[in-house]
Amino acid sequence: MKDSEVKKKKKWPKVLLTIVIIIAVLAGCIGFNASRNMKVMNNTLDAGMETLSEYAKLTPVDAGEYKQITMYGAMKFDVSQYDIEDIGNLSVMKVNMGFMQMVSYIITPFKKDMPMLSMDFMYMFGNRKAYAEFYDLTPDKTSPEYTAVLESIKKFEESCNDLEDLTTEPAWYDEYLTVVLHKAAKRDKDERVDKMFCDAIRCYMETAKDLPLLSDEEKAAKLAITQEYCDNLVEKGGVSTDVFKKALGSETTKDFFDKVLFGTALY
Repeated sequence: MKDSEVKKKKKWPKVLLTIVIIIAVLAGCIGFNASRNMKVMNNTLDAGMETLSEYAKLTPVDAGEYKQITMYGAMKFDVSQYDIEDIGNLSVMKVNMGFMQMVSYIITPFKKDMPMLSMDFMYMFGNRKAYAEFYDLTPDKTSPEYTAVLESIKKFEESCNDLEDLTTEPAWYDEYLTVVLHKAAKRDKDERVDKMFCDAIRCYMETAKDLPLLSDEEKAAKLAITQEYCDNLVEKGGVSTDVFKKALGSETTKDFFDKVLFGTALY
């Protein structure tokens, strides 16, 4: 055997050891950041739930088979569901993917004429993305009562002007959107991101508290519009919806959306 071949063989263990060390360091770094971000995210979620509880009674709903959803082996969503007294459905999803942690928080109203509130807060190492979107799922968007609701929510939008704006791709459901906040921040702004989360809930509930309960006929109309939106979301897709459809299939995704995520099957 040539000397050069012997030297190459001797070098391989050192190369492999270096690779193993690099992988271990990266894994440790990812794990440390994930743990740190999960703590921040859970604190923000707890603060939001406490804020919501100041305005209405929350009754847990059994999410059944959807309490935990596993996709692609590594994506494990922990799902919680609640009935918000005199409002409607609340769904909360948390996921830790190592490089990213995310909480999805959706209030779908059925008992008062409020827009649907969908929030996604993402934590990627030291970066944060905060989305708060209000969807017009109502029979009459131009009524004086609903216009007053939107004006109140727009004040919340203006209060977040200090956060950096994010640009998103156009989507078919933009026609339903009325007030939209897509914001970015760094780790040193975690308290500000926490405040945005809680302020969105507080603004929503403050606006809703003085609204009258819908009649049975009005509830049926609002449910029909909400169900149409959910059906279209499964059929036409969306960024998050496409992930669920690919992993679970369209039928299971629709079942999950109807029973838990938006709760149309319950109302």
